[in-house]
Amino acid sequence: MENTSAPETALPETAPFELVLGGRYRLAQVIGTGGMSTVFRAHDEHLHRDVAVKLYDASSTEVARQESELSVLASLDHHSLVTLLDAGVSEDDSRRANRFLVMALVNGSNLRDRLRGPRIAARNIGEIGYDMAEALEYIHSRGVIHRDIKPSNIMLVDYGIKARRARARLTDFGIALTESVERLTLDGQTTGTAAYLSPEQASGKPVTGASDVYSLGLVLLQCFTRTIEFPGTIVESAMARLSRDPVVPDYLPENWKQLFAAMMNRDPELRPNGKELVSILRQVVIAESGRHKDDSTTFPSADTGSLIDTIPDEVLHRVTAMAARLFSAPISAVSLNENGVTRLVSHFGEQVEEISNDIDLSNSRPPSPEPVLILDARKDPRSKESRLVKGPLQMRFYASAPLTLADGRTIGTLSVINTNTYKPAPEDMASLQDLAALVVAQLELPTESLSTDASLT
Repeated sequence: MENTSAPETALPETAPFELVLGGRYRLAQVIGTGGMSTVFRAHDEHLHRDVAVKLYDASSTEVARQESELSVLASLDHHSLVTLLDAGVSEDDSRRANRFLVMALVNGSNLRDRLRGPRIAARNIGEIGYDMAEALEYIHSRGVIHRDIKPSNIMLVDYGIKARRARARLTDFGIALTESVERLTLDGQTTGTAAYLSPEQASGKPVTGASDVYSLGLVLLQCFTRTIEFPGTIVESAMARLSRDPVVPDYLPENWKQLFAAMMNRDPELRPNGKELVSILRQVVIAESGRHKDDSTTFPSADTGSLIDTIPDEVLHRVTAMAARLFSAPISAVSLNENGVTRLVSHFGEQVEEISNDIDLSNSRPPSPEPVLILDARKDPRSKESRLVKGPLQMRFYASAPLTLADGRTIGTLSVINTNTYKPAPEDMASLQDLAALVVAQLELPTESLSTDASLT
């Protein structure tokens, strides 16, 4: 459900699987965390089905926000939204009240995780946009403004029937604004996730449904570019969008360019409303379907012949995890770039999981053809001005090995990042280069020998 990370919350000390809320919901594993809540997979012992339970931190003082989210969710019922099933209050062993919401469990992944995998075909991006446009048309007609449209709040439902595509659902109404619920954010304050704020949100001005449309535009643009358009801290991100418009790639079809120009117009009054957006995206999906009549797989790779799309996710996830363990580091990443197409797969350890949403590992600079080793990033001229050093991550150590093909082209890097200074042994750097060579070997295998299953898990 919610993938925004947060500090540890004062949840009940009892092991989660021993907790039964409301006399029927037995908690299992954690599937997401939020600013003052944790989302669990749970089993409804009355109806014998799995559900998602959002358990608020008992020490949270934001009871008004909790009541607001409950009020919003209780008033909404739409196929493009995650459905509220129940709510209640349960006391822990210390007699602290733990509020909870019970929601339909979405089997699948969220769009943020999906963007770490193979490229998404333009038609499927249009279908995701269409589902979200329907969601916005519905909630805006009921006076609800979501205010936090971002990839991690868009769930991709896998029904397990090998459908042509997954359906997208909008979740997390924790900071939604309604006409009937008291405004909990003062005018002039910024609410939302920095990278996806509309210009009016970034400048602290009043927001309307047009703000959700702008944020959705940034999300759909990211589906094409594979990079966050306005990265950095909330100040850096806000200043960037107030000084320039998002860059829309020239290679996109004209209908997509026109759509993005409309959705991300700086003037909220000139953006399409929810109903208009549904109509526009319906036409976009029809146009894309005409270009891909023979394509019936779920989220296929774009038909670009790109080498970087041939390597399975599992290989990259294992390599990054091994690299992180090798250097006792919390972060490792593989970054690949070919013909303007970028693919990034990241590994985040527990040490930084709580701020992973605020970390942007994308890099527009060409990959170094030589290994790079930075022992203290604060002092090294190559890195001391980097947002990874100055931002929430506070990077101190960096090491990378190039991904160089047999023809001499360097198309990416395997990198390791630590929040502490670190001095690796010479054999560690050699091992990092060996792991990079394994990635290259997989890239250069004949494509028929690779697994290309891109279905949602």
